[in-house]
Amino acid sequence: MQKMRTMLYVDDVEQIVQFWQDDLGAKVVEVNILPDDSNNIVLEVAPNVELSFFAKAFIRQYSPEVLENTPSLMFYSKDFKALHDRLTTAGEIVENAGTATFNFRDPEGNYFVIAQAK
Repeated sequence: MQKMRTMLYVDDVEQIVQFWQDDLGAKVVEVNILPDDSNNIVLEVAPNVELSFFAKAFIRQYSPEVLENTPSLMFYSKDFKALHDRLTTAGEIVENAGTATFNFRDPEGNYFVIAQAK
């Protein structure tokens, strides 16, 4: 494998993409216009790691069987403390199996985890 892309389904694609760009430094690598004229926006969050955002309304219409499939994502960062300090929704830093972690939520209340890279 050379790259990993995870598809996420959100209410407001533009708002969530802006959050990932502003708060986590993600970069837009693709914008795709879908059959319902909504946008699928793909962000690179780390080398060879992408998040692909689709509107829930589009998924509900074209692929409803996957709508409620929400992955639990953990990202590893060497910039761990700075990310914790920068993210206004960051939770408490805790240790899990010898690794420091914290969770954060996006503007729609979806939770993700950041772990300290070694």
